[in-house]
Amino acid sequence: MADNRSFPRGLVACLLVAAVVLANAAFVGLGSVFNYPDVLQEPAEEILTAFREDEGVIITFFVLLALSAALLAPIAVILGRQIPGDLGRWSIRVGVAAAIVQVIGLLRWPLIVPFLADRDDTDAFETVHTLLGTIVGETLGYALTAIWTILIIRGLAQHLAGRWFSLLGYVAGALIAVGVLVPLDVPGTDFANFLGYVIWSVWLLFLAWFIWRRGDRVVSAGRLDGPQATVTTGSI
Repeated sequence: MADNRSFPRGLVACLLVAAVVLANAAFVGLGSVFNYPDVLQEPAEEILTAFREDEGVIITFFVLLALSAALLAPIAVILGRQIPGDLGRWSIRVGVAAAIVQVIGLLRWPLIVPFLADRDDTDAFETVHTLLGTIVGETLGYALTAIWTILIIRGLAQHLAGRWFSLLGYVAGALIAVGVLVPLDVPGTDFANFLGYVIWSVWLLFLAWFIWRRGDRVVSAGRLDGPQATVTTGSI
């Protein structure tokens, strides 16, 4: 299916690292200047007031966060092409969809919110925040990201490292998926979702390292007839 020359292990490893670094840098920056994501629990008027105070910096960080989310699309395409059969095709579809919905949700901040903040239009802000933020960017984003993680574990992770690596990914995916319950005000779900993304960031960095160092195993897995076939990997 693929060979060592056609699988850009260096590129996908760099994209994974870039996505993690951008996401975490932007998240820390937004937390320091905008009290994000806790600020989203405040009334719309207070959110818009806080947004206007450091609008330029906040917009920059949201653009970086959106860029990080967008990188999931090429990552999903490159990795999905190494997974045979329907599992690979579905991993591409889900990964690209996860990137799209998160980018849509995040770009409301630089593209729409500034106009609403200038007009102090809290009603429109709440509508946009619910539709593009809570429903599209967050709920769909959490669900699709968790599903994509599981598909990648099933298709590739088992060929790259020991069971601990797959387990780490499953834990991250499960905690991220818990985020769909956040709008229902289920206690502890926001922290579980946050913890899931922290673990997921670590898992992605491991994935980047293993792909860089063991990319030949990804190629070998791609040559097999189905995702159920195994490759001797050992463990670390």
